Amino acid sequence: MIGDLPAETTKSPAAPRRREQRTLYAAAFTNGPNELFDFILPLWAGAALGLSATEVGILMAVEMALSVIARPIAGVLADLFERRYVAATGAILYAASAAGYALAHDAPFAYAAAAVGGVGGALLWVAVRAIISERLAEDSAVFPRLLASQETGSWVAFVAGMVLIGEIGFDGVFWLCAGACLLAAALLLSSPRRQVPRAPRGTPAGEPGGEEVTAGSAIAGLGAVGRRLRPMLIAVVVTMAAEAAISLLLLMHLQREFDLEVIQVAYVFLPGAIAMSVAAERLHTYVVRFGRTRILMCASFASAAFAAGLAWAPNPVVIAALWILSGLAWAAVIPIQQAVIAEASGDHAGRGMGVYESANLLGALVGALAAGVLYDGADWTVACLSAAVLILAGSVVVPRAVRRLGVADVPPPPPEREPDPDPEPDPAPLPKPGADVTKSTPVRDEPPKTRQQVLRELGRHAVVFAVAQVVLLLLGLSWLYDLATEDSVDVLLHGAGQESGFARVGEDGGKIWTFVLVVHALWAGAKCLATGLGRDGRD
Repeated sequence: MIGDLPAETTKSPAAPRRREQRTLYAAAFTNGPNELFDFILPLWAGAALGLSATEVGILMAVEMALSVIARPIAGVLADLFERRYVAATGAILYAASAAGYALAHDAPFAYAAAAVGGVGGALLWVAVRAIISERLAEDSAVFPRLLASQETGSWVAFVAGMVLIGEIGFDGVFWLCAGACLLAAALLLSSPRRQVPRAPRGTPAGEPGGEEVTAGSAIAGLGAVGRRLRPMLIAVVVTMAAEAAISLLLLMHLQREFDLEVIQVAYVFLPGAIAMSVAAERLHTYVVRFGRTRILMCASFASAAFAAGLAWAPNPVVIAALWILSGLAWAAVIPIQQAVIAEASGDHAGRGMGVYESANLLGALVGALAAGVLYDGADWTVACLSAAVLILAGSVVVPRAVRRLGVADVPPPPPEREPDPDPEPDPAPLPKPGADVTKSTPVRDEPPKTRQQVLRELGRHAVVFAVAQVVLLLLGLSWLYDLATEDSVDVLLHGAGQESGFARVGEDGGKIWTFVLVVHALWAGAKCLATGLGRDGRD
């Protein structure tokens, strides 16, 4: 195929895993700026450029429109050329977009930066998901790992951006984002080439390993892939519209009803983002055990319960707890959708991911419009319950779409965890003369952690946390002390003690670390419970 030549059969069998690993790192470094831009661009456009509400809407629409148009084209390019080059090009364009925002002084310059970002995002994410799909047949957990990497990058970037924006301003945040995207491009370019087996003599052009795939045939094949995936694409539009609607409804509710500022709203969303990054791979074990359709239905029920619960949530603290439920639901749904798209697309994963990404953006657009109409024209309770009904429809639409595509309902379990493929192991030394070469140390897979190991790791984490909190307390920067001695709800949302400056880094860092420790403790408890149940079942 063009630009994707077969690799030599002598290449290391660990190369595909290194390729996946570096792509996951790149996804983390680029998804942080991606999510942060969506959050701060409207604020920056109004505060720094003085754009009107209409002009801000145009700015966001330019990026989305270019991204929708470019994503199917990016899918064709990901099938025609070496995917790491396509993804790296997208990351570089992302960096150029961030630099453009930092340098922009008027609306046209900002619109140009948004257009570059829309094209860059299309090239990056379609190619990244196509790369990740390459190992799906041998490891069904690749897409949960991708989601975990993305969400980790997202919440880390949110914390860093919200803490630093008061000191370095919008421009400084944009430059940091540009640097992260360039680092992601370097990771992608340094990853191994895709290994494609050599085709037998006489393989037709256009088949896997065949002689050539022309651009015309690839574009023509895009329509065939779209028709093949149509049931799932419709389901993706419905579910994404529901997610976008409830997210925007919640954002407007927090700003207008509770008068929260930007960083306070970010803290409400933060626990759900952390839960998604931690739970994605764990939830995949239930997908392997119970099947995709059952998990999709359960996730729809959980997300609908979250949306309905918002109607009567008394304060942002309860909303943050409910948002964790939604985060867990989407941690299950998104990897299943992507895996199903990749499996149904076969050798055209790039084109499949291109149309899938376009369906996602179309659903987000529909959801945003629906949320605005619901919030302005309906009671808050009615708006939440309407969103819950739309989400609940996904419990019927999405499982049915999976069955219509004909993919397996129960994916194979992922392989046992193997040692990190980087760096390459040193060659084994030659045996000494006269040594017994039949005796060798067998290579064993890493066994699952025991209950004692899990609790020991949690204990070490808690000890380090406690020491750090003592230091923060002595410096007068302890968020936990403020939580215990002042109004708890106000401290949870606003913090206390430090109003601005780098001194807030310690207080905000302690706050985030507390959330992380709580999530670690919950995960450790669930792991110990699962280990105990497994032992009882074997007994």
